[in-house]
Amino acid sequence: MARTRASKGSDETSSSPPTGTKRSAPASANSSPAAKRGKTGPKKTTKDATKMEQKTIEESMIGIDDEEVAEEETNGHEKNEDTDIMDGVEDDKGVEKQINGEDKVENGQNGSAGNEKNVKKSAKEDQDIRTAEISKNNESIVDDDQREATMPSSILEKGIIYFFFRGRVGVEDPQGIEDVARSYIILRPLPIGAKLGEGSLEDLGTSRLLALPKKMMPKSTKDRFLSFVEKPKASIKQLREQFESNEYSTKTAGTSHVPSATPFAEGVYCINSTGRETHLAYEITAPKIGELQKDLGVNETGSYVLSVKNPKAPGPANASIDNPAQYPEKIQAKFRELRWSPLEPEMLDYEHTQVLIIGEGMGVLGKAVEGLSKDQKDDAKVNPEEELDQLEEEDHDRVAHLKESDPVFADLGLSAKEYEKMSSTW
Repeated sequence: MARTRASKGSDETSSSPPTGTKRSAPASANSSPAAKRGKTGPKKTTKDATKMEQKTIEESMIGIDDEEVAEEETNGHEKNEDTDIMDGVEDDKGVEKQINGEDKVENGQNGSAGNEKNVKKSAKEDQDIRTAEISKNNESIVDDDQREATMPSSILEKGIIYFFFRGRVGVEDPQGIEDVARSYIILRPLPIGAKLGEGSLEDLGTSRLLALPKKMMPKSTKDRFLSFVEKPKASIKQLREQFESNEYSTKTAGTSHVPSATPFAEGVYCINSTGRETHLAYEITAPKIGELQKDLGVNETGSYVLSVKNPKAPGPANASIDNPAQYPEKIQAKFRELRWSPLEPEMLDYEHTQVLIIGEGMGVLGKAVEGLSKDQKDDAKVNPEEELDQLEEEDHDRVAHLKESDPVFADLGLSAKEYEKMSSTW
């Protein structure tokens, strides 16, 4: 469902500027929306019985109070009295058991599930072939020394971002947000100076899977939701297996079906530091934003402020988890005695890192892509928005030539036999 160009010829290609020169500045807020690849709308402004006694991560996080965040001046954002970080989170027992490994049984062991077992086997064979092809594609990520020389120091990381949701247990065809159990973000970082080439994205084994029990992304600057790193440094195969459908059994409820996760957006991102704050800015490549994406809090472009919870800091009993992230001393020292710290990408490489996502740009990038003063004085450096725009253009060109019409399926080696295609509507 990649968007097609409306204002550029098919023979146009992206190229990196020579070292020491800035790329052309992006169009101003008053420019025509067609100035950038035919986009519409306003221009952006810049594991058994013993395990069952342990609390799940979701249960542990319910009830976290904004006051704890405000006391440490979470990246400068004021306390919001009306919005609880985890307000409205609903524990879905089937998905909880999938995360914790409780009482899982293989598909096909109960009744008519035999056919599904055959389908899953066929899908796995198909996906294993795709995964092998992806691992060999060394033309999708291209090192570029000139590009690296122009990168501003404020950009801590850049890459490809995917958004997924999983329906509630037994719900095979979600019809709205009420049918969603939780959402996920996948971050696939790229080398800081790299540009995108052709084909499915090469598997570097550095992906991070973040789970959002709140079900959706923040929809306003008042929203602040906790997420956690469910899988750090993950391979494509690990991500795929995490998202596949499953069955589990309990003594009281019998066998229940956990549906496979569904992708609902793909794009590019950068993690940008403006000094005191860390921001995640994104631009969506596919699909065209519709009702589904808006319900789940994703716009054509947007940003969030990101903070990380100090795993050693005291907190309310219902705001702590039994197995918090274990950082090496070098990273732990960054928190000092504070309970929250601006995110640094290396913190995402540890399981159970708790990330607070604060709403910021809804359809705009705003100050999330501001550069540091030292970069602004250096004519050789581009600003963060220019780099994000360039990366989005390259991603658009890349996915436009993929064999799969759905870039997420091509990049993650997913099979239509197991996973639903991206859509703009429920």
